[in-house]
Amino acid sequence: MATVKLSFSPAPVHVRTARLVGVAVARRAGVREDLLDEVRLAIGEACTRAVALHRQYGLADPVLVEMSDGGSYAVRVVDRAPIEAGIGLTALPPDELANESLTDEALTTGVGFALLAGFVEDLQVRPVDEGIGTEVRMVWPVGH
Repeated sequence: MATVKLSFSPAPVHVRTARLVGVAVARRAGVREDLLDEVRLAIGEACTRAVALHRQYGLADPVLVEMSDGGSYAVRVVDRAPIEAGIGLTALPPDELANESLTDEALTTGVGFALLAGFVEDLQVRPVDEGIGTEVRMVWPVGH
């Protein structure tokens, strides 16, 4: 099993690089060609969400992305924002998501989960094991 680790400062410009690396690693891992757009979109959404949270909370900590292939292709995106920021917004009803008082960053994090759920069948969102933050884990099948 090979693992690729990528960390970057919370700037939107780095999300494109994470997507490109993620798709390259997915292709090498054996993810089917017809799933690569899904992989690209999902990694982009998860990284955009993490960057938005870091910027919203003024965090300089890097966003961490880990990609591994071992019977499947798994991607972890880790942010260091407070847990209630990273997870709570997904429970808001749609009319509250449209509330103008929500910042662009807050909207990005909440809508990001809805989009991820549409892209990825195997999606887990949970608090990180150590410290503050959220881990978004996405898994795709590989075929050899």
